[in-house]
Amino acid sequence: MNRRWLIPVAILVALVQIAFLSWTILGRAQILREGREIVLSVEPVDPRDLLRGDYVILSYNISRVPVSLFANTPALPENDSVERTVFIRLKEGGDGIWQPLAASVDAPAAAALSDAEVDIRGTAYFARWESDAVRVTYGIERFYVPEGEGRQIERDLRTRSFRMKVAISSNGTAQIKSLHDGETMLYEEPVY
Repeated sequence: MNRRWLIPVAILVALVQIAFLSWTILGRAQILREGREIVLSVEPVDPRDLLRGDYVILSYNISRVPVSLFANTPALPENDSVERTVFIRLKEGGDGIWQPLAASVDAPAAAALSDAEVDIRGTAYFARWESDAVRVTYGIERFYVPEGEGRQIERDLRTRSFRMKVAISSNGTAQIKSLHDGETMLYEEPVY
């Protein structure tokens, strides 16, 4: 049996894997370097991942968006829910925390963004039984911390105000930049 083709195939597979990992890392790094920074208030939810260590599950002041902010909402099947991509338009409030201003399903709002606004992309869960607000996730709900510190941070989140600095790319993708306790930065995500 001729096995001369195994080495070139193995090299090709390795190159494809390296290219994919590089693309993923560089995409995240680009958002952290060039994305627009916003600040969100943090609400706790739970820690620990066997493979990656301690983490804190977070909810934000923009995790529940009033239905009234949506310019368009999907038709809901009877007694069911629908998951859709949404764009939430945010504007900085007087306290430095960014707040939802408007929302749109499947595409950013038609109105042009002002310099003081940014669109963040998320996934919304529309349900008949939740008619006043929509639960939205943005892919920034888990924050990994040094081992042994997850539970303490979670306890502190319940008693003090924490903020998360987030970078948002031009297409609405969000990445966590840093976690702050008031004005003190506790953790900063490395670019690479």
